[in-house]
Amino acid sequence: MPEPIPRRRLDQPRSSRRLTVNIDPEAFGRFSERLARLLGTGKYLFWQTLIVIVWIIVNITAASLRWDPYPFILLNLAFSTQAAYAAPLILLAQNRQDDRDRVSLEEDRARAAQTKADTEYLARELAALRLAVGEVATRDYLRGELDRLREDLGAGDGRAVRGRARREESGAAQPG
Repeated sequence: MPEPIPRRRLDQPRSSRRLTVNIDPEAFGRFSERLARLLGTGKYLFWQTLIVIVWIIVNITAASLRWDPYPFILLNLAFSTQAAYAAPLILLAQNRQDDRDRVSLEEDRARAAQTKADTEYLARELAALRLAVGEVATRDYLRGELDRLREDLGAGDGRAVRGRARREESGAAQPG
């Protein structure tokens, strides 16, 4: 039995029968950037100037090859067409560069914020270490205390030295 022909539903729009062109925006953007880079070079300006000079000379001097007489309307049309396409392509390339710059700027800001946070953390840690080290006896402090003790021992009448010697003798004499 043959399959029935599907009926079109009236509550749904028809599918588009238009010819659609799928353009990859990224590929088109890369093309516009390359073209904008080319249009901004001295090499391009040199060749364009050379073509214009040859165009004008040929149309002025060669009577049989005059395809664009003196007002050079065809040349002006070519420049207008070039400008009509070049300007939007250059703007597209600039917009893409602005987008890249914006992303780069956001990354730089995030990196700067992280660096600031790290620096503040290290500053707090350093302050804590300074406080902790301030409470610890330093080498200079110990040296000063030992010098003061030696002066006290040397300045006394020697009783402390003799007392220590007796204690050592008595300790040595007693079996341990």
